[in-house]
Amino acid sequence: MTFDSPSPLSPAHEALLAQVPIRDHTVIEAETILYEHEGVALEGYLARDAQADERRPAVLLLHDWHGVGDTVKMRAQMLARLGYVAFAADLYGVGVRPQGEAASEEAGKYYRDLALLRTRVAAGFTVLQQHPTVDPARLAVIGYCFGGTAAIEFARTGAPARGVVSFHGGLIAHESSDAAAIAASLLVLTGGDDPVVPPEAVVAFENELRGAPHVDWQVTTYSGAPHAFTIPGSDRYRPTADARSWRALVCFLDEVFA
Repeated sequence: MTFDSPSPLSPAHEALLAQVPIRDHTVIEAETILYEHEGVALEGYLARDAQADERRPAVLLLHDWHGVGDTVKMRAQMLARLGYVAFAADLYGVGVRPQGEAASEEAGKYYRDLALLRTRVAAGFTVLQQHPTVDPARLAVIGYCFGGTAAIEFARTGAPARGVVSFHGGLIAHESSDAAAIAASLLVLTGGDDPVVPPEAVVAFENELRGAPHVDWQVTTYSGAPHAFTIPGSDRYRPTADARSWRALVCFLDEVFA
């Protein structure tokens, strides 16, 4: 484990991070946390305010199909600046940070084995839950793209999270529905021009949730937003949709942690 000031991010990520100012008397520090799941070595990234003197509500972040990188580290730092303990879990393994077609192939292993994906998320959730700076009764899970799918799949296990948020994640409706197991409030933030999540996929997902009337859920669609609309430095980045979805997350966390 290392414990130090956060490393610099890409210019696009640093510019977006700067939009969340550091509060007075806040010192953001980061840990690299090594852990494992079923014999696979994993390397997560935790950011928090080192000046906090009480256990804090915490957020588990799930990366896109490129693995733990600048995007999820930036979001962890943004959340830490708001006073949360933020842990970016590693769903792939130490050193597995695929690019290009390799990213699709790596993510596909988990899309084809949702049980493995769920338990891999659970391993990271346990690390966060047991961290000495965390209030284990106030936990949320958020994910981006591949990680958004993973967050919802984890919610289907009945995980004891207050809230689960998916940013432009794939929405998989289960024909043999397990939505009744969901205990967390759900916030789904999706793009209106996302070919990965077309309108019919959104409708099918919503209809499944309607079959579990106790589940608290909300789906928000952003006009003109393609897949991966929150990823800075990408030609798919949409600043308006990103800013709106970030505000939606902040309000949602305020609500579920109240």
